[in-house]
Amino acid sequence: MNTLLVLVVLLSAVGVLAWFSPPLWIATGLAFVALVGVSDLAAGPWSIVLVVIGWLCWLALAAFNVTRWRHEYVIAPALQMFRTLLPSISATEREALDAGTIWWDGELFSGRPDWRRLLHLPLHAPDRDAQGFLDGPVETLCRMLDDWGISHDRADLPPEVWEYIRTQGFLGLIIPREYGGRGFSASVSSEIVMKLSSRCSAAAVTVMVPNSLGPAELLLKYGTDAQRTHYLPRLAAGTEIPCFALTNPEAGSDAAGIPDFGIVCRGEYQGREVLGMRVTWNKRYITLGPVATLLGLAFQLRDPDGLLGGVGQPGITLALLPTTHPGIEIGRRHYPAYLAFQNGPNSGRDVFIPMDFVIGGQARCGEGWRMLMNCLAAGRAISLPALSVAALKFCARNTGAYARIRKQFGVPIGRFEGIEEPLARIAADTWLVDAARVVTAAAIDSGEEPAVLSAILKYQATERMRAAVNDAMDVHGGRGICAGPANYLLPIYTAVPVAITVEGANILTRSLIVFGQGAVRCHPWLLHEMAAAQDGNDETAVPAFDRALCGHAAYLLRNLVRALVKNLTGGQVGPRPSEGAVNHWFRQVDRWSASFALTADVALMLLGGALKRKERLSGRFADVLSELYLMSCALKRFVHRGRPDEEVDLLEFVMRCSLDRVQQRLHEITWSLPNAVAGFALRCVLFPLGRRQRPPTDALGQRVARALLEPGQLRDRLSCGIYLNDAPADITGRIEHALRQAIAIEPIEQRLRKAEQVGLIEDAGDWQAAVTAEVIHADERAQLEVARAAMAAAIAVDDFAPDALARPT
Repeated sequence: MNTLLVLVVLLSAVGVLAWFSPPLWIATGLAFVALVGVSDLAAGPWSIVLVVIGWLCWLALAAFNVTRWRHEYVIAPALQMFRTLLPSISATEREALDAGTIWWDGELFSGRPDWRRLLHLPLHAPDRDAQGFLDGPVETLCRMLDDWGISHDRADLPPEVWEYIRTQGFLGLIIPREYGGRGFSASVSSEIVMKLSSRCSAAAVTVMVPNSLGPAELLLKYGTDAQRTHYLPRLAAGTEIPCFALTNPEAGSDAAGIPDFGIVCRGEYQGREVLGMRVTWNKRYITLGPVATLLGLAFQLRDPDGLLGGVGQPGITLALLPTTHPGIEIGRRHYPAYLAFQNGPNSGRDVFIPMDFVIGGQARCGEGWRMLMNCLAAGRAISLPALSVAALKFCARNTGAYARIRKQFGVPIGRFEGIEEPLARIAADTWLVDAARVVTAAAIDSGEEPAVLSAILKYQATERMRAAVNDAMDVHGGRGICAGPANYLLPIYTAVPVAITVEGANILTRSLIVFGQGAVRCHPWLLHEMAAAQDGNDETAVPAFDRALCGHAAYLLRNLVRALVKNLTGGQVGPRPSEGAVNHWFRQVDRWSASFALTADVALMLLGGALKRKERLSGRFADVLSELYLMSCALKRFVHRGRPDEEVDLLEFVMRCSLDRVQQRLHEITWSLPNAVAGFALRCVLFPLGRRQRPPTDALGQRVARALLEPGQLRDRLSCGIYLNDAPADITGRIEHALRQAIAIEPIEQRLRKAEQVGLIEDAGDWQAAVTAEVIHADERAQLEVARAAMAAAIAVDDFAPDALARPT
C-alpha cells in the first residue's frame, strides 16, 4: 500500500508539473520539494526503489539546468541528428509554408485552445451600403437570370446581364472606393457570391473569379502605384475583364512546377528598346479567359545573361498584359460540365513582354509563388465556400419543401424515416458549413490570412455540398434527374465536380495540404526547430535549437497529461468560456484538441519527414483538424447568436457527428503508425475507457429533419442569404407556393380521412361527396383544388418533342 501511495504521489507531481509547464528552474525546485516529501513516506523496499529512481531523475533534471553542459552534451548531438532526419525543403515549399497567418489552427495544434481569442472575434452584419447592394443590384441580377436558358440556349450570359454586371460594379467588389470599386469586406463579398450562386452558377463564377485570386487582389497587394492607378479603375468600372492563367497541362495541382518560361532579354516595345522577357506558355482551364481583356500570367523566369542586375531574381514571376498584345492566342472555350461560364485555354510562343508588365515591377521578379500563396490564403476561403453554402442552403430549403409536398401512400415522404435521415444530414451540414464560412470571413476581415484554414474550408465546404446535393437528388428521385426549365436541382448537381476540382483538387488538398502544411506551420515548435537546423552557424543554431527542443518537450509532456486526464474524465475537466450546457461541447473540443496535438506529435517523431509521403495518414489527421475547426466555428456562432433554443438540436447533432468522426479517425491513426507499441500506448491515453463518443440518436435526427418540413424561424435561418421567390411562375417560387398550400389543406385532408374511416364518405378523394355530406364546405373544396394544382406543378417534370432534343449534325 505504501508503494502504491509513493507511486501515485510521484506520478501526480510529474503530471502537475507537465500540465502547468513552469520554467525549468522552477520545475526543478518544485520537484525537489515533492521528492523530499515523498522520501518521508517511503517505508518498504519497493517504495524506496521508486524514491531512488525519482532522485536520479531529479539529478538529471538539475544537470539540465546547466546551460553549457546541456548545449554540449545534449542539444548539439540532438541538433546533428535532427539535421540528418530533416527532409529538404525547396524554395517554393518554404514560400508556401511562410504564406498567410496562423490563427485558430495554431490554437488547435497547441492542444490548449484559448477560446477567448475566438469568442472575441467580431461578426458584423452588412452595413447599410452593403445591405443596399444585396437588396438592390444583387436581387435585381438574380431576377434577370434564367439558368436553363443561359446553359442551353446560348451557353453564355445574355448581353444585358453582362452589361449589368459591368456597370453595377460586380467586377470590383474588393477594389477600394478610391479606385472606383465597391470596397466591400470579405464577409460582404461572401454574401454576394452566396446569393448569386443560389440562382445561377455561371453568373456567380463570373463575379467571384475577378474578386478572388486574380489581377485585382495581386495589384492591391503587390502592384506599383502606376499599375494600381492605371488598372484598378478600369477593373472596377468593368471596362477591363481580367483572367489569371496559372494551370498548365503538365502542372495542375503542382502549380509550382509550371513549365511555362520566360527569358530575360532586351526587345522593342512601342518603338523603344526596353528590358523585358520572351515568354512561352500553354495554359488551360482559365476562367473568363475567352472574354478577358487583361491576362494575368504566371511563368518561370530565367536570366542566363544576368540582365536583371540584382533587381529581382529568377523564379516564378507574374505579369499582367492586354489580351490584344501581339503573340497571345486566346478566345477558344472549354465547356466544363456543360456549364455556361467562360473558361478556356490561352498560349503564346516567344512573346516579348516588357518588364513594366511584371506585377510590382522588376523588383517583384521571382516572387510570384509567394505572391500567389499569400493571395490564395485568403481568397480560397471566400468564393468556393460561399458557392458551396449557397448549394447547401438551396438543397435544405427546397428539398425539405419537396419532401413535405410529395406524398406516397398518402403521407408526405418527409415523414418517412428513410427520408428524415438525409434531410437531417442536409440541415446539419448547412448550419455547420455556414458557421465556418461566416467565422472565417470575419477572421479575414480582422486581418488574418489563414492559409491552412482556407484549405480546410474549401475542402469541407465542397465535399459537404457534394454529399448534400447527392442526398437531395435521392429525395427528389425522378424529379431531380429530368433536365428542363423546371428542374432547379440538376444544374447544382452538374456544377459540383467543378467546385471539387478547382483551387486545389480536393484529394490533394486533404492528403497533402491541410495537415502537410499545418503540421509544420501550426505546430508551436517544429518550425523553430527546422529553422535552427538550417542555420549553418552552430553558435546561433544551438541556442535556438535548445529553446525550441525544450519547448517541444514541455509541449509534448503537457499534452500527454492533458489528454490522459481529459479522456479519463470524459472531457469534464476543462474551460467554461460561455454559460449553460454549451460548455460541455467546448470542453469536448478542448479534450480532442489535446488528443490530436499529442497524436500528431508522436506521428511526427516516429515518421519525421516521411510523414508527408504517408498521404493516407496525413488525410486522417486532416479530417481530425477539419472537424475540430468546424466545431469551433459552430460554437462561436451559436454563442454569438445568444445560444438560441431553436438551434440547440442542430448544435448537438453536428457536435455528435463531428466528435464521432474525430474519435474514429484518431483510432485509425493509432493503428496506422509504424510502431505498434506507440500505437497501443496512444490508444491507452486516447481511449482509456474505450471509445465512448456516440453519434446522434434517431430521435435527435428526426427533430433536426423536421425543421426543414415546417415554415418557421429555423428553416428561414438555415436558408438566410440565398435568393428567395414565392411567385408560382418562378422555378423555386412554385415550390414555396405549393408548400404553403399543402400545409394549409392538411386539416381539411385530416377531416376527409376521418370521415372515410367512420363511414360518412366512401372515398376521401371524392370531394363532391364530402361537400354533399357536409364534411367540408364548397370553399374548402375550391381550396383543395387550388392546392392540389400547385402541388402538381411543384412536382412536375419537363418533357420535349423529339425534334426539340435533336442536336444539329
